[in-house]
Amino acid sequence: MEDRKVVTIEDRIPTLKAQRKQRANRRLIVYLSIFFFLILLIIYFQSSLSHIRTISISGNNYIATDEIEKMSGLDQSVSFWNINKKEVVSQIESSKEISSAIVTRQFPATVKIEVTENERVAYLKKGSKFFPILQTGTILDALKKGETPVNAPILLQWDESTELQEMAGELRKVKMSVINRISEIHYEPKGDNAFNLTLFMSDGYEVRTSISSFAERINAYPLIVKELQDKPKGILYLNEGSWLEPYEKVTEEKKES
Repeated sequence: MEDRKVVTIEDRIPTLKAQRKQRANRRLIVYLSIFFFLILLIIYFQSSLSHIRTISISGNNYIATDEIEKMSGLDQSVSFWNINKKEVVSQIESSKEISSAIVTRQFPATVKIEVTENERVAYLKKGSKFFPILQTGTILDALKKGETPVNAPILLQWDESTELQEMAGELRKVKMSVINRISEIHYEPKGDNAFNLTLFMSDGYEVRTSISSFAERINAYPLIVKELQDKPKGILYLNEGSWLEPYEKVTEEKKES
């Protein structure tokens, strides 16, 4: 039988001590790492490093970006981790001009605010001032000096009456693609005349209709005009039915009279 090498406990003691020391060192390194990590976290949360550095706002066409930022209550003094998103959304949506808002955080220090504005369906002209009318029916303060109405018709010869409120309600139901084709809407009440509205369209037609069921009738405008594309332009009457009176005929009648 071959002689087996016998390792005594005395020979193993240095190896066991070295292993224990290595394990102790590893534990110390782990504890120190955790300790310094917690220290860094405390420093991060207590310093400006954890504050918002960028506020990105999108979706606004009419309201200024800095105005939305002001409404949000957010700035670079607010902690990135201490944002109450529900409260921020509520503050922004309190504006008459904003339909909805979404607030998200983007690491490391950016807050994104996406808004959906209430569309401007018309502008009420009073004197030299223009008052935006929202799809909710709300009439805003007059445009600032230098601002001009865009992408919505101008209401002329109206005052803030019941008829205007009714008209605002009808405009809410008109498709934006049709709204964008209307240049002006004149209110022309004449006794029992059913055609108390005159519209001037961007494609050259003049439309005579009424406030009653206005949205339903004007929403059909694109299809009606498509059928009339081979005919001369003129005054389009929209009521229970629709018919076209060419401008040439109107001119001749005026000459005869």
